[in-house]
Amino acid sequence: MLKGIDPLLNADLLYVLMAMGHGDDLVIVDANFPDTANAERLVRLDGNSATEVLAAVLTVLPLDTFVDEPCATMAPVDGGPKPEIVSEFEQIAASAEGGPVGFEQVERFEFYERAAESFAIVSTSERRLYGNVIVKKGIIPPE
Repeated sequence: MLKGIDPLLNADLLYVLMAMGHGDDLVIVDANFPDTANAERLVRLDGNSATEVLAAVLTVLPLDTFVDEPCATMAPVDGGPKPEIVSEFEQIAASAEGGPVGFEQVERFEFYERAAESFAIVSTSERRLYGNVIVKKGIIPPE
């Protein structure tokens, strides 16, 4: 345990977050996502929801401010309305960043491709459908 660090952020995940560079993508996925088949680096956080993991990650990871949409979610396959969990992702990001954050909706197979090309995938036990989010790492500016 470390002071001021969310206990959800285990050593493996903290290493990944520190090793990422500006513009690298981290993908937080639900229990149904084909994580092992798509991950170059996989961190398992079984027993946690995707929203809990996103909130913990965003306590230490700055989002990229050089792009309009530093976050992306999977678009519903049937073209249906935005899933409730996506609204929760948006609220978590806005809270962490102090204001609205741009979110892109990505077609399912394009989302899989982006996940496979990402720096790392974090697997959760999220059971809600479409509980997947990509976040692009930003920078911490000089003081």
